[in-house]
Amino acid sequence: MMKRLLKKFTLNPKKLLLIDGSGAVISAFLLSVVLVNIKDIIGIPASSLYLLAILPIIFAIYDFYYYQKTHSKLKFFLKRIAIANLLYCCFSIGVAFYHSKTITNLGWTYILVEVSIIIILSVFELIVAKQLSKN
Repeated sequence: MMKRLLKKFTLNPKKLLLIDGSGAVISAFLLSVVLVNIKDIIGIPASSLYLLAILPIIFAIYDFYYYQKTHSKLKFFLKRIAIANLLYCCFSIGVAFYHSKTITNLGWTYILVEVSIIIILSVFELIVAKQLSKN
């Protein structure tokens, strides 16, 4: 199944930008709207949630911009967003540890699930970018 997905996205790598951008919009919405309203339940203050939401908004703009463009350097754009996503994961975990005295199990669950999804997508983006370099 992974080989089929890899082949599909190598043939149309721009779809990865669309998936990444959509996920970034969902993350920004969850962080800045949903989680802010239950900040006491998750144990992360609203200011930190808003701070975490800023980067996915920037990533979404990046993804949708390059999705609309036709570029021969698509592998470069995929690598760049994958690395940015991985750095965002480190930042998210850092924020969670910063609030380790107040963050609840639900807060940790959200952070770890989001980070896991982003890591899987980022690794896939890097693999597709590598495949594009070979072609």
